[in-house]
Amino acid sequence: MAVIENAKVTVVGAGAVGSATAYALLIRGSAREVVLYDIDAARAEAEALDLAHGAMFTGASEVVGTSDVGRTAGSHVIVVTAGAAQRPGQTRLELVETNARIMASLIPNLLEASPRAILIIVTNPCDVLATLAVEQTGADPARVFASGCVLDTSRLRLALAHRAGVDPRSVHAHIIGEHGDSEFPLWSSARIGPLPVAEWDASFTPAELDAIATEVRTAAYKIIEGKGATNYAIGLSSTRIVEAVLRDERAILPVSTVLSGTLGVDGIALSLPSIVGSDGAVPLDRIQLSDSEQELLARSAATLAETAASVRALL
Repeated sequence: MAVIENAKVTVVGAGAVGSATAYALLIRGSAREVVLYDIDAARAEAEALDLAHGAMFTGASEVVGTSDVGRTAGSHVIVVTAGAAQRPGQTRLELVETNARIMASLIPNLLEASPRAILIIVTNPCDVLATLAVEQTGADPARVFASGCVLDTSRLRLALAHRAGVDPRSVHAHIIGEHGDSEFPLWSSARIGPLPVAEWDASFTPAELDAIATEVRTAAYKIIEGKGATNYAIGLSSTRIVEAVLRDERAILPVSTVLSGTLGVDGIALSLPSIVGSDGAVPLDRIQLSDSEQELLARSAATLAETAASVRALL
């Protein structure tokens, strides 16, 4: 498919993450029209008006706020951020029952209004919610997927770049698995420029790499403890995924799709480097993992499968 012209993007949820995503879409000129949809009409309209007042500085994009799902019709991409927020000390998986019920009623209505849309779930726990959404709607897993570990990967590259003294864009490394406590870096393929990370500097010992992985995995908890929510970086990373779809970039991003036997994982969504374009996201099936990475991936998948099974029993 081709680049989508005059794109319409709906952001669902006018809270901290949704508003940050809409802001990023506008200042980057990602879409011609941005719809901020929330059941709280006053909040959605106020956030949209605040954003619209910056039109002189952002270009020709239009933004509207609404509580009418009909206004989202014809969206090319839908970014779902609505749901209960993660509290200090709470894991992403502990949010699952509340947000699964919200998604069960929300997503079918959104897809009915925009049946050709690519739908990206940002609400946590995004992996489990993507799994359930595909099951409940029968959607193509390439077209309904989660933001996954795109933000975690940015955090990893930043941490490595700071220690190596290089631009984060010169670091090539991925976080995969659950967007949560069982995620892990693909150290076996991580590079700084053309060099494997361990060969860049003697300070990148196994202990230091473990410390970096922990820093990345727990970064959100530190932010939530300090200010109550993560919003700016997830808004930017969600926008990056949207742009890859709208521009048909075929960019490789670690989004979370429901897998069908890839690397031994079946019927559950988790993050792997995937080709993202106007047809959605397709995980790479030729990734080479070390034995330890394969074991970590299996553990991550088992954690997510167990959580999804427990939620199915409650819905």
